[in-house]
Amino acid sequence: MSLLKLGIDVVLHLDKYLGTIIQAYGTATYLLIFLILFFETGIVITPFLPGDSLIFAAGAFAAIGSLNVFSLFIVVALAAILGDTVNYHIGRFIGEKIYEAENLKLIKKEHLLEARNFYDKYGSMTIVLGRFIPIIRTFVPFVAGIGEMNYIHFLTYNALGGVAWAALFSFGGYYFGNLEVVKTHFGFVTIAIIVISLIPALVTFLRKK
Repeated sequence: MSLLKLGIDVVLHLDKYLGTIIQAYGTATYLLIFLILFFETGIVITPFLPGDSLIFAAGAFAAIGSLNVFSLFIVVALAAILGDTVNYHIGRFIGEKIYEAENLKLIKKEHLLEARNFYDKYGSMTIVLGRFIPIIRTFVPFVAGIGEMNYIHFLTYNALGGVAWAALFSFGGYYFGNLEVVKTHFGFVTIAIIVISLIPALVTFLRKK
């Protein structure tokens, strides 16, 4: 199975994959969720990892007792805040070199430029708003680090965005993930979450055009 097909299969059947992982590893699932979210937000080269849909699915499993929703919320919030913090410091130390580089193999420069435009437009609130937009959220703390945003100022907005993001999708999955219509069409719900998350970035792109 190609990586593309595997990726599509995981998105469409995320509930089944996560269910298998929970059965096999139990509480170690929290560590796996933490690592996936940490790398999605903390490492500039991994914006493709699942975020919103993974948390929503985990929240749905918490509703049936497979996970604890409050533990999930704490794990997600910590992963988000720590990931952004690491990304901020990476941007601070190597960001300008990446901007100056002509050929980037592991980073799409257009994503970096989109994040910078988003940051220029919304200022400090970008740290909060960007958290809810896939791909953009990976590059926003990086751009903030490049711009040498005051760290305490950054950390305040980082914590606010991380907690809000964790609460929305953890408790959203907990309260809505096990509705019969959602369970029956979970794959499509997952895709809908991804698409809805991308709408702000799409609107910004269309305005520029």
